[in-house]
Amino acid sequence: MSETTNKVTVEKFGVKRRLGLLSSISFIVGSIIGSGIFISPRNVLAKTGSVGLCLVVWALCGVISMCAALVYAELGTLIRKSGAEHAYFLKTYGSFVAFMYVWCQALAVMPGAMTVKALTLAEYLSEVILDDCSQSTNIKKVIATTAVLSVAITNSISVRLTARVQIFFTFVKLMGLVVIMIGGIIWMSQGKYGSLVTGFEGTTDDVQNVALAVYSGLWAYDGWGGLNFVTEEIQKPRRNLPLAIVISVILVTIVYLLVNASYLAVLTKTEFLSSWAVGVTWAEQVIPPAVILIPIVVICSVYGSSNGSSFTSSRLLFQAARENHMPELCSYIHVKSRIPLPSVLLLTTLSMIYMIPAEIATLLNLLNFLSWLFYGMAMVAVIILRWKMKDAERVIKLPLVIPVFVLLICIYLVIAPFLQNPKVEFLYALAFLGLGALVYIPMVHFKLQIPGLVTLTRWTQCLLEVVPTHVVKDDDL
Repeated sequence: MSETTNKVTVEKFGVKRRLGLLSSISFIVGSIIGSGIFISPRNVLAKTGSVGLCLVVWALCGVISMCAALVYAELGTLIRKSGAEHAYFLKTYGSFVAFMYVWCQALAVMPGAMTVKALTLAEYLSEVILDDCSQSTNIKKVIATTAVLSVAITNSISVRLTARVQIFFTFVKLMGLVVIMIGGIIWMSQGKYGSLVTGFEGTTDDVQNVALAVYSGLWAYDGWGGLNFVTEEIQKPRRNLPLAIVISVILVTIVYLLVNASYLAVLTKTEFLSSWAVGVTWAEQVIPPAVILIPIVVICSVYGSSNGSSFTSSRLLFQAARENHMPELCSYIHVKSRIPLPSVLLLTTLSMIYMIPAEIATLLNLLNFLSWLFYGMAMVAVIILRWKMKDAERVIKLPLVIPVFVLLICIYLVIAPFLQNPKVEFLYALAFLGLGALVYIPMVHFKLQIPGLVTLTRWTQCLLEVVPTHVVKDDDL
């Protein structure tokens, strides 16, 4: 579309719809199944204290994720803009809440999540290619940084390449998990049930531990809302968005339950809790020749998840910049690929900065606390929008009991960690929210400019060949 006034043409230059149903499913499944299923099982069992409650938590996390994902399907088909919660909060609560969301996501949650995944990849890769003497924290961080840069390069070349990479790694990780599931079924068919026979023996009565167990489980499911960040790039979003979400979450829930059952059928609780990599320990007993293959599957799984997260997360920065909640440069896209290249590079830079002090357990707690705080606000948003947009056409209209159920879960997950001996990372999260509120007043409300930002924008625009959404051309020059 263009407008012509005298000799000057203004062309609306934006992203294209290039994601079909298969690509959409691969992005959700690929983003969900990453480091979580290989990190979280040990944490969930350690916090719950029993095999029975451990499996209940995994099933509960699947139900919670499906309910929340259905709410996001309603929101995504009602407000068909990229940026997920940022777009929904802007419509529901206004500018301040939308900014606070992007402040936490862009500067903490998303780059932090990429850091956790990269460090997990480095942990497994170092076990495959390095001996015990060569493994060190610095070497692992170098490997993790290389992985983050590799993902950034893929996401900077083209959407088509990113989608193909995502489909490939999603296929590889699913095949690896299918091997674990089938191995567990064969093992149990021989009358071997491992720690499954212990049932609910040793179940914890600590409320905080149960909350942290759910945190760890939900971390493994996180990613079900990722497609909502790229709504403007989905073909037929009113159909493909909800369909991809439902198919993906059902598939992942089934896979997670069967994989955990397989782990627990083979390993004792002691073996499970002492293992550096549950999948590898499982393979040592069930399929010894496949011991080397499990870490490779994990590496592919984590890399695919990082690839999908980079793609969707960069679109949040892009959308927020269009609403003046991030530097204008983040809303620029490459002239040929139509990729928000500055957003991809900013996300990558922040992730590499997080490598310096990174500690996985601390990051998991911080990220999940902030994520579920905003998930709860999204549940409230869908209720408010039933009134504010009561005449709007809805592809999906859920019973209100579903968002209310998820909201109650969110309230529990946010409050429970503070009930007994709150961990310092939760206090950091509150301080971070307070800092965001202070930044909003001068930078967004009063629209103050950072000195030198305009010059930096011009230089970056020339260097990266990126342009704003509206391009002004003089056809006669």
